[in-house]
Amino acid sequence: MDNLEKQWYVIHTYSGYENKVKQNLESRVQTMAMGDKIFQILVPTEEELEVKNGKKRVVQRKVFPGYVLVEMIMTDDSWYVVRNTPGVTGFVGSAGGGSKPVPLLPTEVRAILGHMGVEAVRTKVDFELGEIVRITDGPLADMVGNIEEINADQRKLRVLVSMFGRDTPLELDFEQVEKLS
Repeated sequence: MDNLEKQWYVIHTYSGYENKVKQNLESRVQTMAMGDKIFQILVPTEEELEVKNGKKRVVQRKVFPGYVLVEMIMTDDSWYVVRNTPGVTGFVGSAGGGSKPVPLLPTEVRAILGHMGVEAVRTKVDFELGEIVRITDGPLADMVGNIEEINADQRKLRVLVSMFGRDTPLELDFEQVEKLS
């Protein structure tokens, strides 16, 4: 089961117990010395304006009731600690009790954290203006173009690709292109 890469996983909890599970898991990480394998524990929330009796107030609303996100290195030990935390009913993406959970995709993590206003770990921009790249994903895969613009915050590139005898700008995710060596 060992996957020595730090990734985000989703755990299922009893509805209404998300914050308690977060507290329980954080204390278990401390008492069981798992800080080198279990890193962040998040209950995805968003601010919502609520009007009650004519009074406005901002409340925190759970985006995914019954779910908690955990950033961890998946080993038998870390899986056991999370799985056996009071209030946790299991990992999302694992069939049955013993199979390996499926981590979230980096794009899913960025979307969730961005929605919460939490910045995902910034990745180093490894592209330069004017650099030639090949598209690796989508209907235009294998086409080649050069980078006209880099938007590091949104992890997007504008790439000029020659189509039908003219340069056409395409907006692509960092993950959709590779450098030509």
